[in-house]
Amino acid sequence: MDHFIDGIEWVAAIFIGIVALLVFASVMLRNLFSIDLPDGYEFGQLLLGILIFWGIAATSYRGTHITVDLIWANVNKNWQRVIDIFATLVLLFVVAVQTYTLFDKVTTTYAANVQTFGLRIPHWPFFLLAWLGDAAAVLLIAVRTYRLIFRPDLIAPPPDVMKTAE
Repeated sequence: MDHFIDGIEWVAAIFIGIVALLVFASVMLRNLFSIDLPDGYEFGQLLLGILIFWGIAATSYRGTHITVDLIWANVNKNWQRVIDIFATLVLLFVVAVQTYTLFDKVTTTYAANVQTFGLRIPHWPFFLLAWLGDAAAVLLIAVRTYRLIFRPDLIAPPPDVMKTAE
């Protein structure tokens, strides 16, 4: 399972690289040669959407997303675990519903044959890649939930977590 999790993190990292390269190439071509990439802005938007959903998958399992730990930091380890399990269950529910609704967006975009303006490339494959990232997030959050409940020893704390009262 850890190799699968690492693979998802690599996919998110690859999409970060693709978006960065697209932006760099677009800026350089525009400023140096007065050339615009066909559909460059639209591809940037679509790839950024993919990146966001794969990023949700990568950060949700590790617990490295933005959190507010005002109460968590001031309770003992047992209550911290209860809060972690509750928060992860809420996250699992929200992302599962989001995944369900995003799949509807994939199918309606496919049926409507939505395409980019210049190159006429269909949008649905980009939406499908984003949906796959969201589905991976559901799977990883479910694994995290299972491990929090039954195997807390397999959950490593994020590297910058503050030490709290015992």
